[in-house]
Amino acid sequence: MSRAATESLIHAYLDAFNAGDSDAMLSLMDDDIAHDINQGGREIGVEKFRWFNAVMKAHYRETLQDIVVMSSPDGMRAAAEFTVKGEYLSTADGLPEANGQRYSLPAGIFFEIDDGRITRVTTHYNLKDWIAQVEAD
Repeated sequence: MSRAATESLIHAYLDAFNAGDSDAMLSLMDDDIAHDINQGGREIGVEKFRWFNAVMKAHYRETLQDIVVMSSPDGMRAAAEFTVKGEYLSTADGLPEANGQRYSLPAGIFFEIDDGRITRVTTHYNLKDWIAQVEAD
């Protein structure tokens, strides 16, 4: 896959995220997607990713801004850096109580690509920074 095609694929994924369109996101993934959750474990499979997205939508309303996408020359790996603008809608297990707090958080995702499909999504952000923001609001 070309570098341009990979970057287009990643932009399509991030655009689908911003539109709240989980089905569009999932359509870009391999059935055996590896999802590395920030400061958590790895889940395998598109159905687990679907479940994860549903849980996230129940707790958070987020959009990604200031997006920059980068890719390797062979198009097999990519990364996106962005700012997450969000609202904490309902309390998630083990986290502070939600009451509509707003937050702004730098974050990034690493991707692997195979045969035009996303095969790995690894998300990174500073959880302590997020907690400090929602506790201060």
